[in-house]
Amino acid sequence: MSMPPRFVVDAMLGSLARWLRIFGYDTRYADNAASDDEIARLAAEEGRVVVTRDRALAARTRSVLLGMDDDLDAQLAKVFAATGQGPQREALFTRCSLCNEPLREAGTQEIAQAVPEAVVQPDRSFKKCTNCGQVYWKGTHWDRIMDRFERLKHARP
Repeated sequence: MSMPPRFVVDAMLGSLARWLRIFGYDTRYADNAASDDEIARLAAEEGRVVVTRDRALAARTRSVLLGMDDDLDAQLAKVFAATGQGPQREALFTRCSLCNEPLREAGTQEIAQAVPEAVVQPDRSFKKCTNCGQVYWKGTHWDRIMDRFERLKHARP
């Protein structure tokens, strides 16, 4: 299998950027301060695919143009179809959904002060961001994430 695509997502698509990260894709988020020139330069320098709704930006870069669809599942399906690579189970939660850096395994002693007391259980596994320190675990949200994963792993836009 080829290397997974790396993305830069424009400011109009913050939820999409977060979900690409949850699915394990290296995804930079270009906030409102980033110009089209800066996004195009970043994409070229780092070999990233631009995900945008902006036709002018898409015309000058290797891009996935989403159009105006606001449905997150439809956006994800279009990105996966355009790149030829859908989500992979082994990639889930390997990147921080906040800052895009890799996650690593963390012990309960290390995370005890960073999460609610009820979350710290001996049989629960944790991951921690190598950059911002955000802690992740399989909580009540896990089933919803896996439902989305299952819907999208074979989806066609």
